[in-house]
Amino acid sequence: VQGGGNAGNALTCAARLGLNPRIISKIADDPQGKGIREEFEADGVDTSFLVVSKEGNSPFTYVIVDNQMKTRTCIHTPGDPPMIPDDLSESTIFSALDGARILYLDGRLPDTAIIVAQEAARKNIPILIDTERQRERIDEFLKLASYAVCSAKFPQVWTEAPSVPSALVSMLLRLPNLRFAIVTLGEDGCIMLERSVNESPELEEIDVDSLLEQLKQRKDDRAAVPTCISSLETRLRAEGIGTVSGRLYIGTAEKIPPSELVDTTGAGDAFIGAVLYALCANMSPEKMLPFAAQVAAAGCRALGARTSLPHRTDPRLASFL
Repeated sequence: VQGGGNAGNALTCAARLGLNPRIISKIADDPQGKGIREEFEADGVDTSFLVVSKEGNSPFTYVIVDNQMKTRTCIHTPGDPPMIPDDLSESTIFSALDGARILYLDGRLPDTAIIVAQEAARKNIPILIDTERQRERIDEFLKLASYAVCSAKFPQVWTEAPSVPSALVSMLLRLPNLRFAIVTLGEDGCIMLERSVNESPELEEIDVDSLLEQLKQRKDDRAAVPTCISSLETRLRAEGIGTVSGRLYIGTAEKIPPSELVDTTGAGDAFIGAVLYALCANMSPEKMLPFAAQVAAAGCRALGARTSLPHRTDPRLASFL
């Protein structure tokens, strides 16, 4: 039995890396809710903004791990009563965002989350959105987002583009506030498209799918540790979609020996927790992507999403920190 949830896992990861995260969510006054709060506090996550319902149940999920395929299936029971905007006063939202460097949203509890996001946008606090799947009001969140970390299928589902790279171009064209979008691909690492700060008309134009193939050819498939391959700043063209100036990156995953790979639950959340840390530490993308891959891989080495999340003292992270 262990705490979970996208935001809960990502903020636990960020806390272990050295940030001071605050979580906004809702639990019930039941044994699960007590466990959720105690676990957050033990890891250094501020629980002052957790709303506690006197009745109902805290959210919980059964996770079934397949030892042979190393996959997992989640059977989720939502919290009841659900979080609603009236659960958070204006002054509570102001306090929660006071001094914040970044707001992370996992797309859940959308009616309440959008109010927090709108206030963060008014305060010019960058927003990172986890687009795991098509959730309610996802378009509204994306319009406010500075950064998006997407599951493998989401960009093409959302944009109807023919490939992942062209979908990333489409996302940056449709979302002018978006500074970068990352697509996580499990053991195949990740792809990231970063928008240029200043668009230069002299930049060379190249087809984004062709550029991705060129970057893939520079990958060293024998390397066990995560690496990053990046393009020069260029004008990236997606056929029938348009052109955006930026840089394309491939991040590789750590090659985990089969004997050490136990449970991939929460690997994406760990990746996001590391990205949150990297953004607050002003890491370059070339450093951020291998760092996030290293943190995610550490989390796959024990049962549960949090058991083996690394602390900042972990020797595997020394070269990044």
